[in-house]
Amino acid sequence: MKRSKSVLKRIRQNEAARARNRANISKHKTATKKLEAAIEKKETTAARETLPSVVAALDKAVTKGVLSKNSASRKKSSLARRINALG
Repeated sequence: MKRSKSVLKRIRQNEAARARNRANISKHKTATKKLEAAIEKKETTAARETLPSVVAALDKAVTKGVLSKNSASRKKSSLARRINALG
């Protein structure tokens, strides 16, 4: 069956959106993993310095529509609690 022009265009648009979403997901996951590594090593100063960049990455993911607001808020809160527990 032949695909219409609009179907082909939607396929192209979806592939582009998927690539953008994957890039945004990768950015916030990488930042979060870096912070979690610092927390696991109990490096308080490194963790406190990394937290603002992680929060910014999560907020950016929310504005791009990759994460929901509540999900990002929950992650930020959890990370902040873990850092505060270090001392």
